[in-house]
Amino acid sequence: MKYISPTVTATDEETFNKQLILLNSFAKRIHIDFMDGIFTPTKSPPENLLKISSPAILDVHVMYNHPLSALDTIIGWKPNLVIVHAECKDDINEVISKLKNNKIKVGLALLPETTVESVQDILPKFQHVLIFGGNLGYQGGKPADLSQLVKVNQCKVFNNYLEFGWDGGANSQNCAEIANAGIDVVNVGSAIQKAPNPTQEYIKLTYLVNN
Repeated sequence: MKYISPTVTATDEETFNKQLILLNSFAKRIHIDFMDGIFTPTKSPPENLLKISSPAILDVHVMYNHPLSALDTIIGWKPNLVIVHAECKDDINEVISKLKNNKIKVGLALLPETTVESVQDILPKFQHVLIFGGNLGYQGGKPADLSQLVKVNQCKVFNNYLEFGWDGGANSQNCAEIANAGIDVVNVGSAIQKAPNPTQEYIKLTYLVNN
């Protein structure tokens, strides 16, 4: 089964909670974005001020220069998956060890300019690769760069057991193409959050990626 995973991307606590409450009402898998305002142009509410609870499968995307600073709090939420960026400043092996020791899956996010060859040595240590083809730190505002989908097959050369996620510009016009390229989890932001009926949009997108 392919997942549509709606995203929570917010710069204030009220919006964050509003988005999460909405998604908790219908989504089977949810993707939560955290931005530090340094690695990203936007900044989310501090993770240690938030109370995260969800009946859904929870994936946490840490867009921080120093993701280790947030991991203790995030581990306490018992997420399914934590995704960090190949481009972060922390020791990636320390991040991997900390999450695996807490039985949390580890994902690696690749910005458009980051080549698969530059991370080939560490790819076997991950369970998930998030291919980024959108607007870092925002919901909406930039079309999906579908040329990034070539990274699916490039990554499989080094690790054939990866789950693949997509982040950026996914909607009803392109989600089937994204899924058919080998993406297992299509993260969707504004196409659901700003839809007239978010629940119905989620159902439609889920159908499109699975048929």
